[in-house]
Amino acid sequence: MAKVISSLFVSVDGVAEVDPEWHFPYFDENMGRAVGEDFDAADVLLLGRETYDSFAGAWPVREAEGGEDAPYAKQLGDTRKVVVSHQPLQFTWRNSELVEGDLLDAVAALKADPDVRGILIPGSISVVRQLLAAGLIDELRLMVHPVAARKGRRLFDDGDAPYFLKVMSAEVFPTGVLRVIYAPTAPPAHVGYDDVKHQVPGA
Repeated sequence: MAKVISSLFVSVDGVAEVDPEWHFPYFDENMGRAVGEDFDAADVLLLGRETYDSFAGAWPVREAEGGEDAPYAKQLGDTRKVVVSHQPLQFTWRNSELVEGDLLDAVAALKADPDVRGILIPGSISVVRQLLAAGLIDELRLMVHPVAARKGRRLFDDGDAPYFLKVMSAEVFPTGVLRVIYAPTAPPAHVGYDDVKHQVPGA
């Protein structure tokens, strides 16, 4: 069964809609390595329409220009890209296809496909939200920047029930960026104040 991995840059106040003003000052070789690890873990990219348009508008050009990021651009171009859109698209970037039918059914089918090793969702907040709600995210990989963005779309929307997560790994970069890999987990046992009051300082 293939893993579904969400990879996001976020601020400490949960904003996942990246603003270059607070993102790029923290991008270094450590973050580049982490991004590379995320992409190497998957052979399918699942992209929302806005993320796809952003990628398709930049990476093919960079590959054609042959600069220092051309090998990475070629890797993206060679990777299968499945795009979530409510409207038909004319694809100009190779290996791109539209999600057929219901998103949740399509992702479940990709997870069950023996030829798929891993599915990476870079960015694409709305897609991640839907898959989190459906229990289809296996790993949430966050690179938390040491800044409160104060505006922009947040990763988690308002809802009735919390998402419980366990930390799989954590790493602090010299820039102050915290890379945390979470996986969904069962809710903890109910605990109230009477259960913990003996641990209050001075108790």
